[in-house]
Amino acid sequence: MENNRRVITIGRQFGSGGREIGKKLAESLDIPFYDRELITLASKESGLCPEFFEKADERASHSLSYAFTLGFPFFGNVSPYNDYLSNDTLFKIQSDTIRKIASEGSCVIVGRCADYILREDKRCVNVFIHSSLEKRMERVVQRNGVTVEEAKVLIEKTDKSRAGFYNYYSNKTWGVAATYHLSVDSCSLGIEGTVEFIRSFVEQKLG
Repeated sequence: MENNRRVITIGRQFGSGGREIGKKLAESLDIPFYDRELITLASKESGLCPEFFEKADERASHSLSYAFTLGFPFFGNVSPYNDYLSNDTLFKIQSDTIRKIASEGSCVIVGRCADYILREDKRCVNVFIHSSLEKRMERVVQRNGVTVEEAKVLIEKTDKSRAGFYNYYSNKTWGVAATYHLSVDSCSLGIEGTVEFIRSFVEQKLG
């Protein structure tokens, strides 16, 4: 039923726990969770191999013609003689997938400009998860088994990529509070506390 549908999009700084928060939120609401699962769905819907979406995942537009040199196969409704496949095309395909799953029922979607793609959806709540650099480095060191210096570089590189992707495809600015319905510091309440806080906000906003 449309009035019961609840779609939550999660934007996140790298290492802030955004994916874990999104997954736990979905489990708490008993609704589907989509992160990298979107790559599989977009691949299935388009008939393109997943590697194309992997290479373009949350990256701004550039040519993927080099994919031929990597041996990625084309199939489905894409001609093998088409030697140019841009990230813009892949973004369009993934956007259609996001709109489709959001229209079919409640879900939590992480990243991939979902808040902008679903900007006309009145049953959508857009959340951004952030945290201090220190806390994020601690998390990345523990999760990825890297040094503090490596964690800092990885955070900066990933956040730059996500910001570039988001700013390129939307008319908003990644990470700026005014871009979202709710911006939350995950280290203030912890993972579980942040999940409950977002759930309460969603329930009050959407009923």
